[in-house]
Order: sequence, then structure tokens, then C-alpha cells
Amino acid sequence: MESNVRVRFAPSPTGPLHIGGVRTALYNYLFAKKHNGTFVLRIEDTDQTRYVANAEQYIIDALEWCNIPFDEGINKNEKFGPYRQSERKEIYKKYADILINTGWAYYAFDTSEQLDAHRKQHEAEGKTFIYNWHNRAKGRLVNSLVLSEDEVQKRINAGENYVIRFKTPQNEILQMEDEIRGTIAIDTNTLDDKILFKGDGMPTYHLANIVDDHLMEISHVIRGEEWLPSMPLHVLLYRAFDWKAPKFAHLPLILKPVGKGKLSKRDGDKLGFPVFPLKYTNEQTGDVSRGYKEDGYFAEAFINMLAFLGWNPGTEQELFSIENLIQEFDLKRVSKSGAKFNPDKTKWFQQQYMQTKSYEEITELFLPILEEKNIVISSAVDKSRVQKIVSSIKERAIFVEDLWDLSSFFFESPSEYDAKNVKKNWKEGTPDLMKELLEIIQNIEDFSSENTENEIKGWITSKEIGFGKIMQPLRLSLVGKLAGPHLFDIIAMIGKEETIKRIQTAIEKLS
Repeated sequence: MESNVRVRFAPSPTGPLHIGGVRTALYNYLFAKKHNGTFVLRIEDTDQTRYVANAEQYIIDALEWCNIPFDEGINKNEKFGPYRQSERKEIYKKYADILINTGWAYYAFDTSEQLDAHRKQHEAEGKTFIYNWHNRAKGRLVNSLVLSEDEVQKRINAGENYVIRFKTPQNEILQMEDEIRGTIAIDTNTLDDKILFKGDGMPTYHLANIVDDHLMEISHVIRGEEWLPSMPLHVLLYRAFDWKAPKFAHLPLILKPVGKGKLSKRDGDKLGFPVFPLKYTNEQTGDVSRGYKEDGYFAEAFINMLAFLGWNPGTEQELFSIENLIQEFDLKRVSKSGAKFNPDKTKWFQQQYMQTKSYEEITELFLPILEEKNIVISSAVDKSRVQKIVSSIKERAIFVEDLWDLSSFFFESPSEYDAKNVKKNWKEGTPDLMKELLEIIQNIEDFSSENTENEIKGWITSKEIGFGKIMQPLRLSLVGKLAGPHLFDIIAMIGKEETIKRIQTAIEKLS
């Protein structure tokens, strides 16, 4: 077991939390809990141009609904706070200055127009412009590697715009270890000198990330594959500061259902499934994005589905509680290749969890829906009846919302009848048979499911007619369509008076 494990989930508050982000949070959480470690939430809001006001609260609410709460972060065990990068600005400037003083970084005064001109010139020559060892000290670019100390100071004092760039070492094959991908080697000559600190006084992701991970004593950086190209710079930054680097693990992408490309909101909109855990309203545009919670998914089903997007336990088992996941989770069983998202599999998980819940639990979730439909459940007897109804239909439901469609006929007489089935099953002689059936029902004293079935089937047998001639029209009369659980269970549940009334109505309406 790893000791002193501290991991972090560090999203940017630029909009709702995509399920790819939730999975990153989940894997960090599982890893932390498996090793009795700490799961930290840090908000990386250095990019103020893309900041969205309600996104931070959305992230916190989403983690809470998913049952993957953070141990340390904003307003919670603030051991290494503040946990918003925008509140840590002074810290980053200090570390940027250290890199300048040790020769690992330099000031660059190039304007965006000058850099554009260099790019265009390179393109015209069929080359790609990279700001690095090729050109940083050759006098073509304006930086502190070519300017005198006095000139640099003069420009800074005059308020001239500058950035601080990392001075990438030359002619080195950098060997790096990834917990999922193994050894990765990269030639430092192919890397550019990334900007670490911007003219607006804010660090870039790279500097802030490394400084925060070090100061917050992060032991493992578990993040998405899209950060893999940043790994060489981050490893070099640890070296530049003479700090021990954490262990890195880069998770595979979550792919579109068709398998090619990263899953996006557009895929969800097009194919009819959410890509966010909770519903999200964009305060600027008023656009509303669907969420798994509001679509009726149980958090446990959502999390179980997410866990399998990139990880497998190495067995046939597919249903895992969060406790089971903590026990079984291992970075060695996380795949390198992308995981294809399957909306049908998500529904399958939901249905499995629907079946594991008790009739009592489902009844409690169903009651508010009945209330909305103006069905009054005023006593324990009423509730017990609802529970019986739930027990007869639960196995066909995927969502709690499905229960109404599957059971409305228990609470209300059908207002219409399925035309196709009426045409097929309500024949010329049906009304007379139904009137005869009414007489049989009137005389039944014991209205239990079993006794009613025996009485009615006995009568059908004695008439020497096919069962379908009675059973199909009877189901149509009671339900309005050829659906629902065992017919005599329905009869017992709605009672003698209601059964008679519904048959009489059907005779009137369908004859």
C-alpha cells in the first residue's frame, strides 16, 4: 500500500463539469481512499477570460451528488489554502522570480504582432515556428537572453508588457515514468519554451500547477490524457526547483459512441444523452444542459458506469458499490487506450440498480410522482397498496419516472384504448361476452387474484371458447392496452367495483 497519499482534482470553473472530469475526480478519490489518503479539490481559475460565475458551485454540487466528496479544499480542512489559484497570485510571482534568478527562465518582450510575423515567415519557408533553443538567443527575438540587464530593467520599469518563459534544456533525452503508460522518452530539442507567467500578473497553468502541487504535498498527479504533452515541462520544472516530483498517471480519453474522437456535449445533444452529472444553466445565454441526476439516474449507477470507462477489475463482475470500487481500484488496471462511451450500457447500469433497491425505497421515490398526478396517498393502507403495485411492475422499469407509465391504470381508469389492439381483439360478439363476464364477476365473493382467476377461467372453459376471446378484451377494458402485470393481480388490486365499472365503460365506448 502507498503511504502518505495526497491527490487532487483541479478543474477550471469555465462551465459545467463534463463526465470526463467527473471520472478524473472519481479515480483520484478511489485511489486516495484505497490508500487511506487525502482527496483535495483545487479550483484552477487562472484563466479569468473564461471564468463562469456559477461553475465553481456546480463542481462542488456535482461531486456531492456523485458521493465522491473532497477531504480538503474551499471551506473544508483548509490546511494548505487558499484553494483558488486566483487567490494565490503573490505565491506564483515569487517562484517565477526564483526561476529567473537560477537561469531556468527568462523575460520575453516580443509582441503578438512580432510573433505572428515570425510564424508567417516560417510558414512561407515551409517550417513551423517554435520559440525555443533554435532562436531564443539569436537576436531575432526580444528577450532577456539577448538584452542587457539594464535594458531588461528599463523595459520592466517603463511598464512594457512581458511574459516569463521556461528555458528548456537542450540536447537531452528526458526519461519519464507514468503509472499507466510506463516509460516515456522525449527529446528536449522538440519542446518549446512555454510561458510560465503572463503580462497580466497571472501564472499560466504550468507554473501554478507545479507550485500548488508541491506546496500542497501532492504525491500522485492523476489526470486526463490531454495533459500528457505537458508532462515533460512539469517534470523539468520539478528539476528546476530541485523538488521531488509526484508520480504521474494519465487517464485515457472518453470517446464518442462511434469510437473516434473525444466525447462532447454535441454528441449528447445529437444522440439524446447527458454529458454532465447535473443539469446546468448557462447564466449568460440561458442555455440549459441536461444532467444525469435530472434524467432520473441513480448516482450509484452513474458512478459504476463511469468507473468502467477506462478501468476494469479483471473479472466478470460489473456491479460495484463505491466501497467495492475503493477496494478493487488499481491504476495498473487502467487502460492506455480510449474508452468508448455507450449510452445503452449506462441505462443497463441504471436498470440493475433499480432492481437492487427495495420495494420500500422505490415506493418512497414514487410517492412524489403520484402526488404530482393528484393521486392522494393518505394512509398506511394506501402506501402498502402502492408498494404492492411497485412490486408487480418494478422489474420492467429503468427509471422511477417509468413507474407511472407502467402503473397508471392501477390508479385511473383508461381514458382511451389502443386502436390497433381494439381492432384486432374487440370483435362483433365481444360486447355480449363481456356482459356475460360481468355477471360472473358480480357473483364472485372472494376477490383474491387466485380465486378470481379460477372462477373466470373455469367459466371460459365451460363455454368452450378460446381464452384470447375473453382475456384480451378484458385486459383492454381494464388497462386500455395489452400491457401490464398478471391480469388477475390487477383485478384484485383495483377491486370488484372498479373492475365492473371499467368493463361497463369499455362496452359503451368500444361497441
